[in-house]
Amino acid sequence: MNAFLSLAVALMLAIGTPPADYYVYVANESSDIVSLVRFGPDGAVIVKDIEVGIMPADIDGAHGLSVEPGGGHFYVTIAHGTPFGRIWKFRTGDDVLVDSVTLGRFPATIGITPDASTAFVVNFNLHGDPVTSTVSAVFLPSMFELNRIDACVRPHGARVNHAGSFAYAVCVGDDQLLEVSVERLAVSRRLSVRPGSERIIDGPENPATGERCGPTWVVPSDDDRALYVACNAHGDILEIDAGTLGVTRRFAAGKGPYNLAATPDGRLLLATNKGEQSVSIFDLRTAEEVARVSTSQPITHGVAVSPDSRYAFVSNEAIGSVRGTVDVIDLSTLERVASVAVHYQPGGIDFWKMEPLGR
Repeated sequence: MNAFLSLAVALMLAIGTPPADYYVYVANESSDIVSLVRFGPDGAVIVKDIEVGIMPADIDGAHGLSVEPGGGHFYVTIAHGTPFGRIWKFRTGDDVLVDSVTLGRFPATIGITPDASTAFVVNFNLHGDPVTSTVSAVFLPSMFELNRIDACVRPHGARVNHAGSFAYAVCVGDDQLLEVSVERLAVSRRLSVRPGSERIIDGPENPATGERCGPTWVVPSDDDRALYVACNAHGDILEIDAGTLGVTRRFAAGKGPYNLAATPDGRLLLATNKGEQSVSIFDLRTAEEVARVSTSQPITHGVAVSPDSRYAFVSNEAIGSVRGTVDVIDLSTLERVASVAVHYQPGGIDFWKMEPLGR
C-alpha cells in the first residue's frame, strides 16, 4: 500500500495534480472576515469564513495573520482599534476565539517563535504624525503582553528566525532593520538600509529623506545565515548577512516589492510586487529572477509557502468594490494554477496544514 501511495503521489506530481489538500488562512481587512481556503485537485475554494472585530458600525481592520508552529492556533491583529488594536487567538479546526489582548496603535504583522511561546507584533501606528512606535512581545499561552519595545517609525514585517533567538522587523518610516533579542525582549542591533549608506547605527534616526529603501518586509533564510529585506520604495531586495548585518547581494524586483517568503528547501525567494500585480521568484543560488508571475487582481499583498516547497499562496487586495483573491502558484512550473475570490482587501496570509487526499 505504501509503495502504491508513493507511486500515486509521484504520478500526481508528474501531471501537475496537487498530491494533497493544502489549507491557508487569510485576513480580509475591509470585511473583518478571516477566510479558510483549501487548494487541492478540485482547485481553490473557501471552506469557511470567520467573523472578527468588535465595532458593529465600523471596520476594525483584520490585518496581520500568523499560524503558530504546529498549527494549533492562528492569530490575527485587529488593527484599527479605538485607538489601540488587539491580537486575537483562535483555535484552528473549529476556529473558536480563545483569548485576546490589547497592544499598541495599529498592530500589524506577527512573528512567532518556533516553540509557539512568544509573538512579536509590530505596532505600525497610522494615527497622527509619524513618530517612534513599538513592537509588542506577547506570551501566547496566557495572551499577556510581556514588553512594549521602543522601535522606530512605522515598524512592519515582523518575523522570527528558525533558531528562535532573534525577531526581526523593518521600519518603513526611517529605513531601518531591527534585530530584537528574544531572550532580552529588547532591540539588540539596528541597521540603516538607506540606499548607498547601509550601516549599523546606535538608535532611532530622523525619518529618511532623499533616496529611500522604504522597507516593508524581512524574512530569514532557511539556515538563518541571511536576511532578505524588501525595499518597497527602491524596487529591490537586499540580502543581508545575519551575523555582520552587511549587505551581500541585491535583487532587482518589480514595482513596489512588499512581502517576502522563502521556500523551506532554501531554493527560492518570492516577493509580491504591490505596484505591479505580480510575484517575482528568485533562485537563491544565483540571485536570478527566474519568473515574474502575474496575479489575478491588483495590489498584490501577502505570500505564504507550503511546507513541501511546492506551492505559494498569494493574497491580492483588489481595488474598490471588487473582491480580492487568493492565487496559487505552482513552484515546480512557476505558473499560477488556481485562484479564488475571497472578501474585501485580503492581506495577511499564512499556511495551516497539508492533509492527505481522501480524508
